[in-house]
Amino acid sequence: MKRSIRMALCLSAAFAPSILAPSAASAATERFTVIFGGRNVGHLNADTDGDTTKIDFDYKNNGRGPTMAETVRTNAAGLPVAWTVNGTTTFGSKVSESFALNGNRATWTDSTGTGKATLKEPGIYVAQGASPWALGLYARALLKDADHAMPALPGGTLRLEKGEALQIAGTAGTVAVTAYEVGGIDLNPDTVLIDGDGGMFGYVTPEFIIIREGYEGEEKRLRGLAAKWSTDRYVAMQKEVAHHYGAPVRITNVRLYDPKTLTLTAPVAVVVNGREIAAVEPADSPATPGEVTIDGAGGTLVAGMYEMHAHIGQDDALLNLIAGITSVRDMGNDNAVLDKLIDRIEGGVIAGPRVVRSGFLEGRTKFSANNGIVVENEAQAVDAVRWYAARGYWQIKVYNSMNPDWVPAVVAEAHRLGLRVAGHVPAFSTADAMMEAGYDEMTHINQFMLGWVLKPGEDTRSLLRLTALKRLETLDLNSAPVQHTIGLITSKKLPIDVTLGIHEQLTLNRDGQVPPGAVDYIDHMPIGYQRSARKAWVDTSAPGDDKAYRAAFEKIIATVRILNDRGVMLIPGTDTGGAFTYHRELELFQRAGMTPAQIVRRATWDMAHYLGQDQRLGSIEKGKLADFFLIPGDPTKDLKAIKTIGMVVKDGVFYYPSEVYPKFGIKPFAPAPKVTPAAATPVADR
Repeated sequence: MKRSIRMALCLSAAFAPSILAPSAASAATERFTVIFGGRNVGHLNADTDGDTTKIDFDYKNNGRGPTMAETVRTNAAGLPVAWTVNGTTTFGSKVSESFALNGNRATWTDSTGTGKATLKEPGIYVAQGASPWALGLYARALLKDADHAMPALPGGTLRLEKGEALQIAGTAGTVAVTAYEVGGIDLNPDTVLIDGDGGMFGYVTPEFIIIREGYEGEEKRLRGLAAKWSTDRYVAMQKEVAHHYGAPVRITNVRLYDPKTLTLTAPVAVVVNGREIAAVEPADSPATPGEVTIDGAGGTLVAGMYEMHAHIGQDDALLNLIAGITSVRDMGNDNAVLDKLIDRIEGGVIAGPRVVRSGFLEGRTKFSANNGIVVENEAQAVDAVRWYAARGYWQIKVYNSMNPDWVPAVVAEAHRLGLRVAGHVPAFSTADAMMEAGYDEMTHINQFMLGWVLKPGEDTRSLLRLTALKRLETLDLNSAPVQHTIGLITSKKLPIDVTLGIHEQLTLNRDGQVPPGAVDYIDHMPIGYQRSARKAWVDTSAPGDDKAYRAAFEKIIATVRILNDRGVMLIPGTDTGGAFTYHRELELFQRAGMTPAQIVRRATWDMAHYLGQDQRLGSIEKGKLADFFLIPGDPTKDLKAIKTIGMVVKDGVFYYPSEVYPKFGIKPFAPAPKVTPAAATPVADR
């Protein structure tokens, strides 16, 4: 999933009149630029007149993005007493949110419903839909609080951590700012830049920034600093949670999932030495001197899984790993950022899965995604293929704005250089045409199916590539166009990376409801995550749309089941960040007709074989890399067993999710196994 802006929102602190805030008579105009990949893609404007600030926030990257209008009214101390947010989210669902503070009574309405609270101490309300402009308000409030922490509404605690002091140069001169991390209610903190007057100067991430107008030239440096600050956080985390035992480790009383037989083995002991599996021995085999022992308690070891549609970042890396995902296929990224991330993971600086890279290739239009390489003609596209080949990328991924006429040349050059080609169906083309042009794999089930319901000339560089899915309700899967496309993918023996979970969320998520795919984990998540999850992705307010989207998902499932029945390989990937959503992706494969045992094989050995890595990965055998995870149940009987992971091993390094999850505000799902350190070797035996 492409990383979206975290919506940090409105604030109230009824009992803190000394908090720094604009005076009631103040007037100010603030202008910010939203920058993705070096390209200006939107704006954030805030105009203050007296006690009222109006905010206009809009950006469009990859043909989509939020549009929000906010109005906040403050009291004499500059504290919000009324806040409204109206607009549309990245995928088009409507936002109509309000907050009010009367004395010490707070009330609010968001997508989850209405709420109220009587404040007995200062509290910060965090809404769902507003812009990052409010981060400045958060910072001012928290700076004036003694411990830089305040209770948040509707739950949790918001905290502020002071970061680095910077000098930012621009057209209006050099400005001194300080970076602050605002966090505590979601998985990861937000980084906001505050100037000497207490005003917001910018919002920064490794992927994009929102920066005060006139200072856009600092974009590259600020993204680099954001990456460094993020890295520092995960480096410190790695030192706490990565266990390097420096001795053989014997995992006793476990059974192994065997992809050859689709069953569990009898109880065994697995010995890890360094990065590799040194032995798989009978359960009663005696330990050798100096071993660390881990009691598997009758659980199951499963080889590390493959998330095959990632857009991996530092914030995703560790969470994927402790979800049992030890390998990912990245499907498009900032190439330089990804290279640095891979270096850090492979060097053991931070934790994360091993990464297989796809070379993202996009055509230059106003709708372009700003990842990978964006080209303007066929010659540049072919040159980009050569660039990726020279740097060891596994495949090329074609994207929406690519001119479909250039695809045959891209395919020819990629195949000449030993690369595969997959991707979206470029606008104004069809899945049939891309398969005929030489695609080696199809990407996303919506891209595969859209040609059956689109009208000539309709542009899928916009949200239409998602909203047109509601037309599937009346589609006849026995019709000639449908059967022709299915016949092509079957006859050409092409796999498809279906990403069922993202389509489930798109078509079935509704305001105020727990998403179907999140029922097993949402209660473990921090409050900010929970509220965001209960937000619809698309607008279903028009008559018939709710029914049409629900029917569309059933039509998608029916299509994927046909593909599976006809022998088409379904590739397991999410495009939504992996980790918990990857577990749901695998669950949905059951609806395509696969058994739990087959699905575990698909996620492990099949994908290792597909990527040419099965000699070292994909199963738990002597001589292979020590990449696996421990669960108490039997995933061949109940696939949900993969959700309660007690231990993950990657490259012989041991991680216990119960130690990691609290650092993200997540309640653990399973305890760590009992670990017995190596006994000291008696002097007489040395």
